[in-house]
Amino acid sequence: MRGTRAAVQNVLRVLLLLNALMASRFSLSRSVHPILKRPTRFLTHSPHFAPTPPLKSRPCPLWSASFSFCLASSSSSSFSPTSLPVFSPSHSPRRYASFSPPPSPPSAMAAAVAAAGDVENPLLKNFEFPPFDSVEADHVRPGVRALLKQLEDDLDELERTVEPTWSKLVEPLEKIVDKLSVVWGMVNHLKAVKDTAELRAAIEEVQPEKVKFQLRLGQSKPIYNAFKAIQESPEWQHLSDARKRIVEGQIKEAVLGGVALDDEKREEFNKVEQELERLSQKFGENVLDATKKFERLVTDKKEIEGLPPTALGLAAQTAVSKVLSAVNQGHPGATSEDGPWIITLDGPSFMSVMQHCRNRGLREEVYRAYITRASSGDLDNTPIIDQILKLRLEKARLLNYNNYAEVSMATKMATVEKAQELLEKLRSASWDAAVKDLEELKYFAKSQGAAEADDLRHWDISFWAERLREAKYDINEEELRPYFSLPKVMNGLFNLAKKLFDINIEAADGQAPVWNSDVRFYCIKDSSGSPTAYFYFDPYSRPSEKRGGAWMDEVVGRSRVLSRNGTSPRLPVAHMVCNQTPPVGDKPSLMTFREVETVFHEFGHALQHMLTKVDEGLVAGIRGIEWDAVELPSQFMENWCYHRETLMGIAKHYETGENLPEEVFLKLVAARTYRAGTLSLRQLKFATTDLELHLNYVPGGSASIYDVDQRVSKRTQIIPPLPEDRFLCGGYAAGYYSYKWAEVLSADAFSAFEDAGLDDNKAVEETGHKFRETILALGGGKAPLEVFVEFRGREPSPEALLRHNGLLAATASA
Repeated sequence: MRGTRAAVQNVLRVLLLLNALMASRFSLSRSVHPILKRPTRFLTHSPHFAPTPPLKSRPCPLWSASFSFCLASSSSSSFSPTSLPVFSPSHSPRRYASFSPPPSPPSAMAAAVAAAGDVENPLLKNFEFPPFDSVEADHVRPGVRALLKQLEDDLDELERTVEPTWSKLVEPLEKIVDKLSVVWGMVNHLKAVKDTAELRAAIEEVQPEKVKFQLRLGQSKPIYNAFKAIQESPEWQHLSDARKRIVEGQIKEAVLGGVALDDEKREEFNKVEQELERLSQKFGENVLDATKKFERLVTDKKEIEGLPPTALGLAAQTAVSKVLSAVNQGHPGATSEDGPWIITLDGPSFMSVMQHCRNRGLREEVYRAYITRASSGDLDNTPIIDQILKLRLEKARLLNYNNYAEVSMATKMATVEKAQELLEKLRSASWDAAVKDLEELKYFAKSQGAAEADDLRHWDISFWAERLREAKYDINEEELRPYFSLPKVMNGLFNLAKKLFDINIEAADGQAPVWNSDVRFYCIKDSSGSPTAYFYFDPYSRPSEKRGGAWMDEVVGRSRVLSRNGTSPRLPVAHMVCNQTPPVGDKPSLMTFREVETVFHEFGHALQHMLTKVDEGLVAGIRGIEWDAVELPSQFMENWCYHRETLMGIAKHYETGENLPEEVFLKLVAARTYRAGTLSLRQLKFATTDLELHLNYVPGGSASIYDVDQRVSKRTQIIPPLPEDRFLCGGYAAGYYSYKWAEVLSADAFSAFEDAGLDDNKAVEETGHKFRETILALGGGKAPLEVFVEFRGREPSPEALLRHNGLLAATASA
């Protein structure tokens, strides 16, 4: 009892410290140049060091034996259950209706197209929605080069005519930034969801030219000096919050981008940036290729005993579609019942084996393959990681910082010291609970007669944790799947959005081109029926061409300057990408509860992008929000998965329409904090390793990156990693701690609804309206702490997070 009280007190102290930090420290926005630092919101899970940090997504703490790349730098008329076209395996978006975007005057882009002699290149057309269906690898080289030529001319003109006024500085700058952001974003998105060797080669060839332009733009002294002149002018005090954030952010980003360096150092800096961009691309390709490379053919069903029907169906479906070799073109006769089956390292397949396969030898084989992906041969990422860390340190020193962690924190709310203090106090508070988790698991395994009970290894943890969860809470994830069919989950999510934010989400398939027949397109309308935003949703795993994980990113942002009709702002467009189990046979996609949480999470990010009311494009929606705060709306939306009315509106058996039994709902709520200590330590291990690699690690020194990982693991993992473990967290560039920081904000934001009364529909609607008008509407146009105080009426409190994590008695009903 005394230990528990001490642990709670430790957590209270650290979160109160966190509260004080947020009350006292502001920092400038992350880059407002989406082409310089594109703010991707992801949940991409990949076990490797991801070289380019991202901004999006939930930490996915549930995968106890697998955690994939979460951030990388690198989604509502009123709905009834029958008003949304069915999301079924037979659904295929109708062909595009005759569609032409609103007319716009002849543009400089048209001149660039003509000059390039490629009037048919879809990348260069004046489109409202990107022509995802018609862009091919052959379009990338000529299209990007023609675009860059035009943007060079535009930048020359801006530098020649620039004045410290909005119309002569910010508006032409936004147009330049947006053109490249949209086109480059389109080809990079296709690489993530429809990867080919030809597309990779084309992107790799023009990428240095793109980076060269980015660097010139970011290091433009005429533009930098004009922004400083605005900040120092008498007009500064009269600017809106959003405009001040743009000016401050541009000045900060220009300095971090090397604008103040002398010619020799700037040339060196630019070489570093070019090489970091190249290595980032290569790193991601290696992970994808290594994931695709592993295929385990199973012909004896006894080998995969324990796998649920959904997993067997997916494995058989994979066997049908996989090309195993030049002479063996798959197994067209494979069935769920009789096989053969193919196990892969893609998320749904890997996790099914880890959680359910009784064959310990197969679990070990698959686990070892997973943690050693991209760590040998032509796909070895180890030298790439070392080089990335070396270049980041070199970049930091050129900018007069001691290490890259300090560079990272320059655009966040925290400091290196406060982040470390937070992580250590949470680690010490989680340790005893994690030890207890493991002892409980060993005891349970022994009670079931498991020979490995006294020596549980990494490939045993997920399997026995799932068995214990089933026994303890009488919940079987696979048995829950029939209650979570994708059509019903999306209907329920859209109904919740209607209730909270007074928006209507309508299917708009055919209004915009898509990159795969499974992709859905939606329009968001306000209460008057006017469109306010659009989004794509790509739900299913496609391991042969699609990166793993889940993420949200912008397609285009809201913008007054880029209005298509000259009067109303351009509407935002987003995409949400997941990797859940696809439909099998005539069944719709049946989701695990964790996949439901993931969809809610990504939709939270998308809502912040789509419901913004900021018209200044450089800080509208998700642009310009500090990493520390970026997870607020996404983590906030996950809380509704435990809200009775919301969950019961979603959880209906796909065949019978039967509601999820009440006792099962109560067990789901009770299981919310299951193995909380273990899952907390796992997050803390990644965050601590991330900071350590960017703070104290010396590339090329006596210690390797894996030595650092092992050293951190001794303090953050009850079972140390295997010596050959190459499952290195990274890609956050000293930013992974941000999950815990943002959790305080998101839990406290949800507690506003608890305080108002979750069963009081009127109070929920009123609180939802306030959330929309602050957290969602203001985006990057205002400092996140100010936005939070405007919503909550006070500064953040840690109480809600502690209560939601089971560290305090609940004070409000779910």
